[in-house]
Amino acid sequence: MTASSSLLPTAASAAPAPASEGPSRPAYPPTRVAPVTDAVHGVEITDPYRWLEDGSAPEVKEWMKAQDAFTRAELARLPERDAIASRLKQLFYIDAVSAPRHRRGRYFLSRRHATKEKSVVYWKEGKSGEERVLFDPNTWSDDGSVSLGGWEVSWDGKNVAYKIQQNNSDEATLHVMDVASGKRSDVDVIEGGKYAVASWTPSGDGFYYVWLPTDPSIPVAERPGYAEVRFHRLGQDPKQDRVVRGRTGDPRTFLGASLSKDGRFLMLTVSHGWTSADVYFRDLRRPGGPAVDKPLAVGRDAHYSVEVYKDRFYVHTDEGAPHYRVFEVDPDRPERAAWKEIVPERPDATLDSVSIVGGHLALSYLKDASSRVEVRTLDGKLVREVPLPGIGTVGGPSGLPDEDEAYFSFESYTSPHEIHATSIKTGRTELYARVEVPVDPSPFSVEQTFFPSKDGTKISMFIVRRKDMKKDGSSRALLYGYGGFQMSQTPAFTASMYPWLERGGVYAVANLRGGGEYGEAWHRDGMLLKKQNVFDDFIAAAEHLVHEGYTRPERLAILGGSNGGLLVGAALTQRPDLFGAVLCGVPLLDMVRYHLFGSGKTWISEYGSADDPEQFKALYAYSPYHHVQTGKRYPPVLLMSADSDDRVDPMHARKFAAALQSASAGGPVLLRIERNAGHGGADLIKSAVAKGADQISFALWATSAQAPANKSNK
Repeated sequence: MTASSSLLPTAASAAPAPASEGPSRPAYPPTRVAPVTDAVHGVEITDPYRWLEDGSAPEVKEWMKAQDAFTRAELARLPERDAIASRLKQLFYIDAVSAPRHRRGRYFLSRRHATKEKSVVYWKEGKSGEERVLFDPNTWSDDGSVSLGGWEVSWDGKNVAYKIQQNNSDEATLHVMDVASGKRSDVDVIEGGKYAVASWTPSGDGFYYVWLPTDPSIPVAERPGYAEVRFHRLGQDPKQDRVVRGRTGDPRTFLGASLSKDGRFLMLTVSHGWTSADVYFRDLRRPGGPAVDKPLAVGRDAHYSVEVYKDRFYVHTDEGAPHYRVFEVDPDRPERAAWKEIVPERPDATLDSVSIVGGHLALSYLKDASSRVEVRTLDGKLVREVPLPGIGTVGGPSGLPDEDEAYFSFESYTSPHEIHATSIKTGRTELYARVEVPVDPSPFSVEQTFFPSKDGTKISMFIVRRKDMKKDGSSRALLYGYGGFQMSQTPAFTASMYPWLERGGVYAVANLRGGGEYGEAWHRDGMLLKKQNVFDDFIAAAEHLVHEGYTRPERLAILGGSNGGLLVGAALTQRPDLFGAVLCGVPLLDMVRYHLFGSGKTWISEYGSADDPEQFKALYAYSPYHHVQTGKRYPPVLLMSADSDDRVDPMHARKFAAALQSASAGGPVLLRIERNAGHGGADLIKSAVAKGADQISFALWATSAQAPANKSNK
């Protein structure tokens, strides 16, 4: 890369030409244009980069290689990148520990070590026993490309079922290990473990799980419809595993299976995306014949999750209650009319989760996107509200239904992750572990603000900034959002943001419709034909930051990944004048064809499908790829993709990068491709450091005086 062909200036280089003159044409790697025109419900759509959809094609691989090399060469020259990488190493290479899981006298926990790339799982005999290594994924491959997925220990603590993932992708193989010896079974090896979560029998002789075929003749987008619930008996050839519930034939659905701790009830679910679920159950002790599926909640437009304890079902649902409530159900009288409400809906808070710990209900609420925790008796009577260290996010409480000891985690924007042990019976709580991060939070304040969206709906947003910051518009700001799939954006300690904050930047997180912060109605107001509400909310958040003097458009960067990548892509194409930089990770961007790739069909209930005329109209109206305009001055864009992402197909990032590089009269458009990485990244600390340094240094440069001013020609 010669200096004359570079997009980004060094610290000593001259500033780019004034915006009125326009920047010179960046020397991107060449991209072939091969238009394909489709007629969709009477609308002609021309797709100039359809050929980039085939990631296995040699030409596409060469194009990806050239784009990534070009991007990394440019990012390596950013003035503050090395300093930021050094700071992120301090923040990321730390010691941390999880809450323990208890299984009949044995305790299991994971630890991050400041000297290792991946977390290590340990076990010990008794609380004070010596820790022994159960899994150390650091030793599984020379390049770190093999990762540990989910793991479930049998109730007797003797065996553990766990998933191994190549390149940290969703695809996985399920294995079984003897805990005491550390020996991996050569027989109990189950291919097709992408959706598998082992639900063990009380005796530990086997488990229920969801199996997915790996037959390459089945199109990837159709595979979820082939999933089956199976039972695996230890020592048996997995090919002989009994099918418990067959495939739905509908790739928009997910199957689930969970066996009660006492082994009596098998709960079976069919989830219709993220909008509703059907629940069945089997009484495995039913006398006089084989177990049969009985409907518990079927055909209703609502969510249901079920906890089983002492021959009763405790149902957490939004049926008739968008903020959720809890029912007690007698399995002998499962009809809806016999359900007994024990925890009514609260109008001021969303009941986010319910678990049974220590013979009580542990309830976690969200009130204005921050956590509240209550302990109640099994008939719903309040015992206590669990005192928390402050306003933040709680994980748990977690524990066993018949044991008093429980654990919950807490974190906030300025408080690193900590774990507390608590007694359900007495309420006595003590600190179990705290992550020590080299950060001084005292210069920063956290505030929550509320503002109207385009249609007048009140939106909330958290803002983290220096206490002495002047609201004169001079500060840089980084705005994050997601807005979908019921995902709640609650206060979290985000170490990667501290280099930004320490340089005087503002960090803001908006609670957009489509999320779960304010219940199911909030979610539904940001999906399907109402998806544009999410983008309007995000744009309103950006305008609020500008209006209130936190920043100004050329100093404002936006960040989002996955569904959040769609969010910032739509914000970019709808309001390019409002932003100084866009960080877009593992995104969906071609919303006309998204359902044909990866896990796309499982998201149809959230987004809709171009196969439906009305839904196509809504999708096409906001699809970022289809709204890139030639000659428009777009701000600098960093697209972040992963070579092994089998959830959101990388074709979205490839096609969008090509379209923007060809069309934009504004800042550079860079495509960064993470190697040996899935949707969640590469599962290596060093990779997270490199990615974070690239993102933050790019945003700093793009929102600095050296970057071209982004004056839109709307």
